[in-house]
Amino acid sequence: MNKRRVVVTGASSGIGAATVRALLAEGWDVTGVARRADRLAALAEETGADVFVADLTSDSDVAALRSHLAARGPLHALVNNAGGAFGTDSVEASSVDDWARMFDINVLAVQRVTSALLPLLRQGAAEAVDGDVAHADILTVSSTAGLVSYEGGGGYNAAKFAVHGVIGALRLELAGEPIRVLEIAPGMVRTDEFTLNRVGGDHQRANSVYEGVEHPLVAEDIATVIAQTLGLPGHINLDLVVVRPVAQAAQHKVVREPLTPRN
Repeated sequence: MNKRRVVVTGASSGIGAATVRALLAEGWDVTGVARRADRLAALAEETGADVFVADLTSDSDVAALRSHLAARGPLHALVNNAGGAFGTDSVEASSVDDWARMFDINVLAVQRVTSALLPLLRQGAAEAVDGDVAHADILTVSSTAGLVSYEGGGGYNAAKFAVHGVIGALRLELAGEPIRVLEIAPGMVRTDEFTLNRVGGDHQRANSVYEGVEHPLVAEDIATVIAQTLGLPGHINLDLVVVRPVAQAAQHKVVREPLTPRN
């Protein structure tokens, strides 16, 4: 075995697709996972990556993913990247359905995939690769929205605060095992779909989020941080890495309509 193997979720676009490319460039054997078969097929054709179509909110799809990965051999890293935000309304006015969707993909999917793949990661951690300390990695892409709340972001804040808590508990539960539990929390990142999906496809509103922000981060920036983090010697654990553009302080910028109390 001369290659480390990694699975990247949410690989059909944005940070996930950029991470697939970055890790392939670093010599990893990469499996990209997402729901959209057409996007994954294009990524596979472009990069040569292994891909697998799965809805991570489905127990049966995650079980099928585990079987696919088990057939390919030991697994050395999991990048939990799949996620999303829906809506920018106040807590009072927001949709419970949107909150449920955000919790399902940002929190429950992380638990579902991590639990399913931990046995494979333990197998991968059993042998050293390229002379490094024998270890495996669970790296989760969270958000600064899970560290600092902001108006109009209640549902997304709740989901990302929750996954930050899950990661902290997991690190304690796996203490003593050769498995690193890593968290990357991006701030403002301009991608093709994240904000556009959040504002219901309104391109003008999506673009306005980045007005006045000089050099917002892009997907490739976060992918570089992920690749560098996974490439560190196995005895080094980066519990939490917060990544923001220089132009952004702690304040989040969200485009939404003025708050209107419910009658």
